[in-house]
Amino acid sequence: MILCQWGNCTQNRVFPLRHPSDLLQYRQAGNETASNLFSLIMRKIETQMNAAIQSNTNWSSGNTQVVTNMGVSTVYLHGNKIAMVDDTSLTLFDGGYQSNTTKSRLNALCDEFCIAGEGVFQKDFVWYVRKFVGAINGKNVYKNEDFKGGYVFA
Repeated sequence: MILCQWGNCTQNRVFPLRHPSDLLQYRQAGNETASNLFSLIMRKIETQMNAAIQSNTNWSSGNTQVVTNMGVSTVYLHGNKIAMVDDTSLTLFDGGYQSNTTKSRLNALCDEFCIAGEGVFQKDFVWYVRKFVGAINGKNVYKNEDFKGGYVFA
């Protein structure tokens, strides 16, 4: 279990986590506290990847690379393009492999460059994108769509 005592948590909450993927389910539900926790346990390489994009610098570590050209950062995993980030949008690809690592990198990018709660998830071996569509009575509303290479979060 994780007791939330960090960041923007407004109250202590206990999350019954049996596996790190359980946290993603809380995040997908639009739980802001869980989204903050997700940021805290983000892989070090993903934190460095996001920092390179924020600073518009080229960066490489292990299987992940960021190449920045004229304000557009392209993210590669094992040499396959998985994302493009510019000042106004984030475009997602699967690089031909819908692996857990690819999904983790994409969700780290969404956590940094999208609205809280947006991201990529898998159900019954099929990938989906969760996109913010608005708010009703102060509660965020999301729409799940099939994942397609070239999906754009603007």
